[in-house]
Amino acid sequence: LDVDAGTATREDVETWWAGRRELSPATRSNDLACLRAFYRWARRWEHRDDDPTSRLDAPRVDKGLPRPLSRADLRTLLENLPDDLRRAVALGAYAGLRVSEVAALHWHDVDVEARRARVVGKGGKARMVALGPLLIDHLLPDTGANVVTAGEAMSGAALQRRVNRAMRSLGVTGTFHTLRHRYGTLAYQATRDLVAVGRQMGHSSPVTTAIYAAASDDVADAIAEAVTR
Repeated sequence: LDVDAGTATREDVETWWAGRRELSPATRSNDLACLRAFYRWARRWEHRDDDPTSRLDAPRVDKGLPRPLSRADLRTLLENLPDDLRRAVALGAYAGLRVSEVAALHWHDVDVEARRARVVGKGGKARMVALGPLLIDHLLPDTGANVVTAGEAMSGAALQRRVNRAMRSLGVTGTFHTLRHRYGTLAYQATRDLVAVGRQMGHSSPVTTAIYAAASDDVADAIAEAVTR
């Protein structure tokens, strides 16, 4: 905003919004969400009694198709990262956890024998996530502390910065979230079960998980094979 957000009028905010039409929908949507969060806070603590963004509509953002990390890139990461980041990457790729969930995971939430982890996701909702033998091998030994650091937990934002920076240094194109995309894509290909995959990934709706079905189109594969015979 060109004026103080705390004293901006509805007209000020709408003028600011109109001046951002040339930006991408994702950028505009994020900016509006941040501004609305500020006004929710201001109203809650009685700094304002109105929300000057109330007449603004967020643009539709096309989430597109997932961009999963390749097998070769994942191998590069697992073979070259320091132990803490290697464990974090393994949890993203082999359990589909969000970076905030990875950063917070403690050994008291992991049952090695049952191969399950209790993960607290968005909105404080807990779910049980299955852990494969290979993933458990990457995580052990049980230190009785944070799974990634073997000590005090770091924030999700700090962990994401470290992983993304390490990816770039190793010549890997992607971010931590591409690990989760890899998990979702392979999980759906293996099961064709949107509900089960969504439950493991902590999605609130199968609509969110459906992007992995869109990226795994068996009919399209059959067509591509048939026309080259």
